[in-house]
Amino acid sequence: MTPVLLVLLASALGGGAVTAARRTLRVVEVHGESMKPGLRPGDRVLVRRLRPGRSGRFGRRVRRGDIVVISRVGPGEGLTLDGGTNLVIKRAAAVAGDPIPPGFEALGEARVPPGRLLVLGDNPSRSTDSRQWGLLPESRITGVVLRRLNA
Repeated sequence: MTPVLLVLLASALGGGAVTAARRTLRVVEVHGESMKPGLRPGDRVLVRRLRPGRSGRFGRRVRRGDIVVISRVGPGEGLTLDGGTNLVIKRAAAVAGDPIPPGFEALGEARVPPGRLLVLGDNPSRSTDSRQWGLLPESRITGVVLRRLNA
């Protein structure tokens, strides 16, 4: 979390709120060009952490269209995402129960199964995503981007 944001939170809400905010929020820096034009290398985003096994607002942890932060190696999963850092930022293109988008028929599913999601980069020519990885386990999602911090 940025020092300025921490100072503002501390002065406005008190020390206990800062501790709670640090457990709930984190700042992630964007690397790579897979989310251009919306997010560029060097951008910093505020992310709401997701706790494993807990549903978010409206009973869903992640909604279609959310920009999500994905851990490269998830609990009990054999899939290791390729290259780069330990976190990846992508857009949730389809979540559990959604129809599989056109072009993904090879996945052999008509709808995204429970506990899975399909993620895509906003810049397809520069993105490695569900087109290569297939459906990802929801347990890989560590957070949802709330907003970009630097404009």
